[in-house]
Parts: sequence; structure tokens; C-alpha cells
Amino acid sequence: MDAESHSSLWSKMCSLFSGKSEDHLEQAIREAREDGELKAEEGSMLLSILTLDELQVQDIMTPRTDIDCLPSGTTIRDAAAAIVDTGHSRLPVYAGTRDNIIGIVHAKDMLSSLMQAETQLSPVDSIMSEPFFVPETKIASELLQEFRSRKNHLAIVVDEYGGTSGLASIEDLLEVIVGDIEDEHDAPKEEDIVALEDGSYRLSGRAYLEDLEEKGMAMESDEVDTIGGYLSLDAGHVPQKGEEFHLNGWTFTIEDADAKQIHSIIARKDGD
Repeated sequence: MDAESHSSLWSKMCSLFSGKSEDHLEQAIREAREDGELKAEEGSMLLSILTLDELQVQDIMTPRTDIDCLPSGTTIRDAAAAIVDTGHSRLPVYAGTRDNIIGIVHAKDMLSSLMQAETQLSPVDSIMSEPFFVPETKIASELLQEFRSRKNHLAIVVDEYGGTSGLASIEDLLEVIVGDIEDEHDAPKEEDIVALEDGSYRLSGRAYLEDLEEKGMAMESDEVDTIGGYLSLDAGHVPQKGEEFHLNGWTFTIEDADAKQIHSIIARKDGD
């Protein structure tokens, strides 16, 4: 977006937001989009901003199982290699387990140490910064404001018991507004639901139940949101490769899993 279009969008935002409640704002944005006062993508972005007040941090975070972390005592040289391998500019540092995050190391803070042979083997603990903790129930819009006021881009999300629940970044919040942001370091993202030639589906363990309902796989739960969680709950353990589940006219076969989570599942409609 160039400076002129940015200024135009800002003027429209100020005009729409002036003296209106959130409900009236949503209506005003929709009407402005329908009347052509806002471009479709501008209206969608503004509506997405309003949803930040409806989302909790746990809705947008990267779950604990997907966090790239470094153990305390990792050398600065090895930490730099991890930064290169993961493509992240910041990595949490933990002591003992991931429930005990003790710091955040930033790529730029490693540069001076990497320039000197005698400091390359120093522990990363010597250059890490204090972690910023937030509860998983924090409202997403409030976290965005805290990121701005703290000049911080990363938060460790904790559950009610103080354990690490996940990680939230300013990128996660921006993606709610503008969609997925990918850079040159991002690995290609696999689809959670992939239709196969024989009429079956390959599902990621993180495929949402509400998305599966659109494919005719009706499953509801008040305890879990994903198919991996649903099948684990049904089995009473984390199912392993080859286990099958017959649910609501569908057969779900575990294709890949480890001790902690289901990675992929083949879903086939019974009778096909």
C-alpha cells in the first residue's frame, strides 16, 4: 500500500469510527463497502480489526508443541545456527522444561558475540532478554496495544497453572487483519484438509472440527477443537499409526502420529 492509499484509508477510518459504537462501526463499514466508499479489501481489513476484540490470545497463538526453543546453556554459536535453521529472529530459552521459559534471545544480539571467537561458546543466557508473559485468556486487541507500548514483538502464553501454553507474536495478530504473512524463510504450509483422488481426505491432526463439518464429517465437542484432539479424547490416549475409528458414517485411519500428537489421518466415507 503506497502513501497516498494509506492516507486515504486512514481518512476513511477516521470518518467511519468517529463517535460510533462497535456495532455501529461494523454496520458503517459494511455499508461503506457496499456503497463503494471503501474497496472490498479495505472493508475486510477494517472488519478484521474489529474481531481482535472478540479473540483471545489462545485463539491466535502458536501452540506449545510447535514452539522452537533453546535449552539454557546453549552456546551462542549453536543458538545462531538454530536461528538460521528455523528462520525465526527470536527464540525462547527454557530451563529444564518448556514450562519454565527464562528468556528470549534475539538474532541481532548475537552479532557482536559471533564476531569474537572467545564469546561464540558463551551460553546464550548471557545475552537473552526477559520474557513477556501473558495469560491465554487475554483479549487479542489488548495484547496488540501492549506490544506497541512495550515495543515488544513476542509473548509467552501461559495457562491458568503457569505452564507454557504457546507463543504469540505481533505477526500472529497482523495475520488476523491482513491474512497469512509469509517471508522467504517460511516453509511451505500444508493444507489441513486435502481431497485425494479416491474420494477420501488426508487430514492434519490440527484440522478444525467446524471445517470438517463442511465436508460432511459432523463432530462436535465442548472440550476440543481439532480432529486430532477429538480422536485422542475418544480413544483415551494418543492414537498411533494404523488405529481406526468409525464415527458418523466415516472411517478415520491414523496415518502418522508420535507419542504426543496425531500428525495426519485418512478419512474415508463408509461405503465408498
